[in-house]
Amino acid sequence: MSDSLPAGSLALPVRRHRQGEMHDVTDAVAEECPVALVFNGISHAVMMATPADLEYFALGFALSEGIVEQCGAVRDIEVIRHDDSVEVQMEIAQGDFVALKAQRRALAGRTGCGVCGIESIELLDLSPTPIAHAAPAVDEAIVARILADLPAQQPLMRATGCAHGAAWCTPSGEIIRVFEDVGRHNALDKLLGWMAREAVSTDNGLVFLTSRASYELVRKAARRDVALIATISAPTSLAIRLAREAGITLLSFCRPNGFVAY
Repeated sequence: MSDSLPAGSLALPVRRHRQGEMHDVTDAVAEECPVALVFNGISHAVMMATPADLEYFALGFALSEGIVEQCGAVRDIEVIRHDDSVEVQMEIAQGDFVALKAQRRALAGRTGCGVCGIESIELLDLSPTPIAHAAPAVDEAIVARILADLPAQQPLMRATGCAHGAAWCTPSGEIIRVFEDVGRHNALDKLLGWMAREAVSTDNGLVFLTSRASYELVRKAARRDVALIATISAPTSLAIRLAREAGITLLSFCRPNGFVAY
């Protein structure tokens, strides 16, 4: 295999069986490790994630979970790498930190899970504020363009076959930026963190996700005023409910020849 591996992957020896033959080769494997998110010295969440683009991930998590409202409230981010884990230390505004301590919860998220370890059902925020701006109009040709262009911008997925992608796209279907992670919600947090850091307006575009539409993805997008979400796979009933309450247009089962609008 090539000596050049995409960020977030490792080269490991494997034994490949094909058509009755066996070969010892080196293969690319997506990285997954515990990433501790520490706010003002207190560990708040441990997420299993791909250890790439972690500053964007931490910022996006802080914003999409409602820990801070504005990008500027995160004063500093430091990524500290250990042998088998990563710590991301953030300094946030004192008012936000006081609010965080008042409703502190312990998240221990496995891949694809955003609320494992939550202390009570009451802490789940399932009432999104309606988004003020309208979603852009999207047709089959736009979805087809995104689907055609997306694989070229997913190096981790191409190398490993084991990564979700979250893309910010224009209403015409141009892909502006893609982030990848073994966890679908982590990929979205990386994208949202980048958008906040770069002051990308959510007024005129859409988020495209290479996953199912689960409730936490819709909830995160709602907090960041994303009015249109498109996913390759199916939505859940709670994702549909939250999208309707927030005024988000949700497109799922996206294929080159069509999609389902919820």
